Amino acid sequence: MDLTVICVNNYNFGMTGGQVAPTTHRKARTSTTPYGNVEYPFNLTHLAYASGAGYVARWTTFHARYLIDSIQRCLTKKGFNFIEVIAPCPTGYGRANRLGSGLAQMKVYRDRCVVRNGVPPTEETGGLDVPIVVGEFVDREKRTFLDLYWEEVLDPIAGEG
Repeated sequence: MDLTVICVNNYNFGMTGGQVAPTTHRKARTSTTPYGNVEYPFNLTHLAYASGAGYVARWTTFHARYLIDSIQRCLTKKGFNFIEVIAPCPTGYGRANRLGSGLAQMKVYRDRCVVRNGVPPTEETGGLDVPIVVGEFVDREKRTFLDLYWEEVLDPIAGEG
């Protein structure tokens, strides 16, 4: 299917009080993990790749130009495409993890992000105290469901008539 997913990830469920989320880093504090998260977070780019995405990228809100370019690429690319956008949550996540204001978190993205295009989406890609890897990780051509359905189901039926 032609589907582009733009997933905004602020590492917590910020609109409901800052609870732990599937993407919350290990050891990060939230309102429901005051001693730190013990779970490993979902690697969203790996999940998208394993789900068959033809294009997979991660950017932060600091990387606006790269993000715009990725969105434009996805909107013209056929099939399932995925972009993770890391965005600050100064109240629910930033305060609990001493990351500061929204502006301070943007500075964290500026200082801690490493642009590495082509990184396998299976790699660990960041945490509270390690660099955050951003970039275009996967850009492959894949035949879409509709292309395959037309060729393998509808064409043979049309040939029978």
